[in-house]
Amino acid sequence: MQPILDRILTFNLIGTTLVFYVAARLYLLPRLGELAPRNVLVPILLLHSLRHLGLMFLAPGAVHPGMPPQFAYPAALGDLLTALLAFISIPAVLEGGRSGRTLVWIFNVFGTLDLAMAITLATIHQAPLSMGAAYWIYRRSGCQAFW
Repeated sequence: MQPILDRILTFNLIGTTLVFYVAARLYLLPRLGELAPRNVLVPILLLHSLRHLGLMFLAPGAVHPGMPPQFAYPAALGDLLTALLAFISIPAVLEGGRSGRTLVWIFNVFGTLDLAMAITLATIHQAPLSMGAAYWIYRRSGCQAFW
């Protein structure tokens, strides 16, 4: 039973991704052709602007003592940079210029790599055992904004 309990983070990430996929299939994809890119991207970018919450992995009390720094620092700083990239993409997307498309792609690539790296490091260093309240940060969607 313990091996299954040690993989709850993985199950939660897969489950959350599946729910977002189904929601996108039901509500977004059928209307995608009639929506302007900015109407789709801005809410996604706003959501990902909250990834600064990953800094909680460095906050005493949010995680248990013994949080592996090999996971905590890359995850926290990667989330912060991803949040900043999402946030600075918003004005460019609203303007509708080429820079918006470029910034969204940069955000997407970096954010996806950050998520993959965090999942890998969390697994290698058994970080979920030390996450405490910060565990719920990784329940957020791993979905990126594709343009």
